[in-house]
Amino acid sequence: MHIESFAIVVESYDPAIEFFTEVLGFELVEDSPAVTTHGGRPKRWVVVRPPGAQTGILLAQADGERQAAAVGDQFAGRVGFFLRVDDFEAHYERMRAAGVEFVGEPRDEPYGRVVVFLDIAGNRWDLLGPR
Repeated sequence: MHIESFAIVVESYDPAIEFFTEVLGFELVEDSPAVTTHGGRPKRWVVVRPPGAQTGILLAQADGERQAAAVGDQFAGRVGFFLRVDDFEAHYERMRAAGVEFVGEPRDEPYGRVVVFLDIAGNRWDLLGPR
């Protein structure tokens, strides 16, 4: 058993794809047309994932006011996603150079090196590395 995917509500597909693939280095697993929304608008099935991972992230474009209000606040301001990397400093520097917004400075915790960053939607993530 494994979690196949989970959704992140984003404002727009293409900038989200660019952020996850170009900035974070994820793979674009699928980008296919899907059935229309309940309001008749076109939508896509867009999945990204870290290289070698099984679990994907479904990038779900917000449809309607309620979903638009959730963009960037899917965890009520808490860190809701955790990206573990082998080379913390290399990923941190690459992400900084790409303009990723970090909340605070990297710090050492018992579980490893960590810094909070915001994704394109404004959700908080922990970038985690070895101690």
